[in-house]
Amino acid sequence: MLKLKIVSPEKVEFDGDVQSVFVPGTSGNFEILTGHAPIISSLEKGLVEYVKTDGEKVQLEIGGGFVEVQKNAVSVCVELEL
Repeated sequence: MLKLKIVSPEKVEFDGDVQSVFVPGTSGNFEILTGHAPIISSLEKGLVEYVKTDGEKVQLEIGGGFVEVQKNAVSVCVELEL
């Protein structure tokens, strides 16, 4: 299980436990699962997708940002696409 926090300049968009996170990295899309190696990556315009622990899949359209993964904690800072 992963602890995911997604923040935008306006508010905290999501803060909770998830099964996986899929992000649009500037070098290509990638998925983050439990046990992922530590990483910091910039994000480009696209979809951040995550699967909650109850199996619900959520999509958030972003204009860019960055992601940091550290010990099953995923922090995503984004500009939302309006």
